[in-house]
Amino acid sequence: MPTLTRLLFVLLLLGALGYGAVYSLATFVDPREREIEVRVKKDGFGR
Repeated sequence: MPTLTRLLFVLLLLGALGYGAVYSLATFVDPREREIEVRVKKDGFGR
């Protein structure tokens, strides 16, 4: 059973690292606000 315990510990550690990365990105990184302009072709609207 030590291999099962080791596997569960590694999976738990990877999950905690992933959760920590997402949490830190959501907390410490502020997105920049900017205007976006998208041009749409008229070809598909006339049908």
